[in-house]
Amino acid sequence: MYKVYETELAGRKLTLETGKIAELANGSVVVRYGDTVVMVNVTAAKEPKEGIDFFPLSVDYEEKLYAVGKIPGSYTKREGKPADKAILTSRAIDRPLRPLFPKDFRNDVCVVATVLSVEQDNSPEVCAMIGASAALSISDIPFGGPTAAVSVGYVDGKIIINPTVEEREKSKLNLTVAGTLEKITMIEAGADEIPNDVMLEAIKAGHVEIKKLCEFISKMKEEIGKPKFEYKSFATDPEIYKEVEENFKDRMYQDVQAQDKEVRDANIEKITEDINSYFLEKYGEEKVEEISADIAGSIHDLEKACVREMILKEHKRPDGRKIDEIRPLSCEVGVLPRVHGSTIFTRGQTQVMSVVTLGMKSEEQMLDGIDEEEAKRYMHQYNFPPYSVGEARTSRGPGRREIGHGALAEKALVPVIPSEDEFPYAIRVVSEVLSSNGSTSQASICGSTLALMDAGVPIKKPVAGISTGLVTDKENPNNYIMLTDIQGIEDFFGDMDFKVGGTKDGITAIQVDIKIDGLTYDIIKEAFERTKIARDYILDNVMLPVISEPRKEISKYAPKIMTETINPDKIKDVIGPSGKMINKIIDETGVKIDIEDDGRVFVYSQDTESATKAMKMITDIAKDIEVGGIYDGVVTRIMPFGAFVDIGGGKEGLLHISKISSKRIDKVEDVLSEGDEITVKVIDIDNQDRINLSMKDLEVGHHEEKDENKESNNNPDNIEE
Repeated sequence: MYKVYETELAGRKLTLETGKIAELANGSVVVRYGDTVVMVNVTAAKEPKEGIDFFPLSVDYEEKLYAVGKIPGSYTKREGKPADKAILTSRAIDRPLRPLFPKDFRNDVCVVATVLSVEQDNSPEVCAMIGASAALSISDIPFGGPTAAVSVGYVDGKIIINPTVEEREKSKLNLTVAGTLEKITMIEAGADEIPNDVMLEAIKAGHVEIKKLCEFISKMKEEIGKPKFEYKSFATDPEIYKEVEENFKDRMYQDVQAQDKEVRDANIEKITEDINSYFLEKYGEEKVEEISADIAGSIHDLEKACVREMILKEHKRPDGRKIDEIRPLSCEVGVLPRVHGSTIFTRGQTQVMSVVTLGMKSEEQMLDGIDEEEAKRYMHQYNFPPYSVGEARTSRGPGRREIGHGALAEKALVPVIPSEDEFPYAIRVVSEVLSSNGSTSQASICGSTLALMDAGVPIKKPVAGISTGLVTDKENPNNYIMLTDIQGIEDFFGDMDFKVGGTKDGITAIQVDIKIDGLTYDIIKEAFERTKIARDYILDNVMLPVISEPRKEISKYAPKIMTETINPDKIKDVIGPSGKMINKIIDETGVKIDIEDDGRVFVYSQDTESATKAMKMITDIAKDIEVGGIYDGVVTRIMPFGAFVDIGGGKEGLLHISKISSKRIDKVEDVLSEGDEITVKVIDIDNQDRINLSMKDLEVGHHEEKDENKESNNNPDNIEE
């Protein structure tokens, strides 16, 4: 049955339609927000897959270029693999939904959000997040929502919900926040050094709107929601868990306290073997095969319980650190000889190498998406090879995790990157994870700051990143322990990974992953305070002692750059027919050249001399030749009546024999030869753009002849060549 539900969000009408399309999906919603239209369909498998030990939720945010009236630029004229922004949106949709499914649910669930139409003032990403929650809520898929999301900006000291394009351009904050009626379930932010208290107020303001949306979706669910289907539970058999706990808890409690990750992993591997041997001996092979999943689940649950109990009750961490203690830190810069900037940043057993490359403006990344961003000059990429966690498998291309971590580090550093006018380079940073034991994205932020300074990029301020974790008491959710600088095991068995990047003056990026039903404002506030203290410590005691400011000069291996601005009308002259003129300059000087539509010219070269020569050739072409102007030129041809002189930019003028000198000259060849470099003055440009030159007019004490015959003889229009 077709139904339309209508509400208001940030002063604009929001409607959710269902029952008209995609009737075979478990749940389907079309979200309309202004002229932005997003269709969200959710489906679930009827039976779970065999042999999986996780909840297989997949989220796809599909950007259709027809939504903004574009034809794809690919050869096939079809949308190809999703753009990075689409992948990041898929992750943002996933994160608040995942914790709200039953913990023992293993059926495949697919969420597909298709962008059908975009009005740039109304975010399709927010529509997709709202639509996914609504579609799941009214479907028969087991789901503990609803949840909802909004974007939040900060313009001229005011918090704005779902800012328009104009407001986003002025905003110091790009925050997406999701939540339920009671708690915050996801935070994703890029910010221009926003203080902790302002960020918290922005989150609270967003939550006010989220609560209204959750009530709105709950009304839909009450009216048209389907009964949730029954599913096969994959909860661990409590009897088997009890047997594992009774016989192996004390040993497990000790084994997880090994400070070295490799030793701890070896301990868990050995106790796993011993637990399996115990069950084989007691029950036989056939029975063990039957209960193998429960044994494996019990081992996992016991390890998790031991880690959480140690932290929650004893305030003790697996590696022996205090609750707010950061792992040992170290860093070094200039580690690679021929790259433009490099560093290795180490935090405990997590180690990341960041490398900077400076390039031409034309080497910036071109974007073919549905929003208004067409290119980006600063690119941050993150690689997570298998050897970083000791795995023996081949490396593949970047997955969603790699793209997400790279985007987070990029977001953290964008606010401190110098403007194009200050530093007209395209900048690429690649963070290679060398070893991983948690917080690699935050190590990437720290390492990339150092690498940028090593490369001589004049960043405004250094940025550091840190992550906090959380362990809550299931019996009493108000009882919790927050951990500063979480390692892998604390992330894996904990309830939160709260990542914050920023300068000493404020936050530049946030990404929050949680595994519980949400965070209270008190937890968020404490996380901000903890990360601020940790960032300041890392900057003052680890990073800045190694390199306190950007290097004064860029690497000798980086391209040198010269910039000038020419009259935009002269660009066609500089390029020449079929690029003839600009290619000639490139061939003669070996430089690379970028010319913007507004007349800005960028010349890149490995040496200053070549850049200077090329820039002079360009400005010579672009300059306006004016009567009375004095120019350096080269004699190109000798004729009986005078000489033709190249005065730059492919412009040639006639120096008549009578204008060479105040002294009488019988033959031009007596004083000039082809290739001579001379200085001339433009004395006339006729209506056919022919240029007449003089050397005589530059002689000291020269007085113009008044003889009418001579004036007549000086007119090149009377001369046959």
